[in-house]
Amino acid sequence: MCAEATKLIETFELTPKRLEDADLPLLHELSVGVRWPHRAEDLRLLMEMGEGLIACDPIGRIVGSAMWFPMGTFANIGMVITSPKLQARGTGQWLVEQAIAACGLESYRLNATRAAYRLYISMGFEPVATVHQRQGIVTAPPAVAPVQGQVRPAGAEDLAAIIALDTAANGAPRAELMARLMELGPALVLETAGEVIGAAFRRRAGRGQVIGPVIAPDEDAAMALTAPHLAALEGRFARLDTMRTGARFIDLLEGSGLAPFDTVTHMTLGPVVPRSGAVQHWGLVNQPLG
Repeated sequence: MCAEATKLIETFELTPKRLEDADLPLLHELSVGVRWPHRAEDLRLLMEMGEGLIACDPIGRIVGSAMWFPMGTFANIGMVITSPKLQARGTGQWLVEQAIAACGLESYRLNATRAAYRLYISMGFEPVATVHQRQGIVTAPPAVAPVQGQVRPAGAEDLAAIIALDTAANGAPRAELMARLMELGPALVLETAGEVIGAAFRRRAGRGQVIGPVIAPDEDAAMALTAPHLAALEGRFARLDTMRTGARFIDLLEGSGLAPFDTVTHMTLGPVVPRSGAVQHWGLVNQPLG
């Protein structure tokens, strides 16, 4: 990010400023203003895991934000917000350009809302997959088929195996994030013949509980890991974001009260970072982190 970079909006300029801990209330105010469900605690997790900038008007009011989350050779971009009065005036593109310049990598991923989809296409991002946001009051989940192995609570001794699974599914390690998620809520692992082959987390976030990431080698394993979390949340609000379209996995979510709510488009810019293919994410951490 260049120190002299500014953006002229009608009769005033916006100035980018690095996001700092003291800016958390301002970022929360901005997200509430566009009706995003983040709690301050949810934004704090994002700030722990990445970097960002905020755009301020001449009297210091925050009117936009963008964050980036470096993951080796690529970064996720998220929390791109502009206040309603500045939307469709080039502010969003300017924020993303500033984030890319500050990050300085060759490859990027993001999840684009419908409103921002054309903007990202114009910037060279390519659509890869659809992310389905499912949420609702959880009902008793339908029975799932038994799988080989044991679904059990995750412990500290499982962290290394979970990081390895997430690295394979993500294409880059997120060790700090996995460790932090284990602190924020219960996690389950699927163990077969002494080997951890899948994991699923849940935590307090947004309007209730978020299930994710769900990391599994196949649909049966994903269902076996997700169903206990759903059962534990019966009668409460929950959300799960997924790129997967496996019919039985979706039936499990649907039958447990997690109805379709919205979709975003997963997009990439630059060389595609390969995933191993051995395991997949059946549920995301959240949209900014993937």
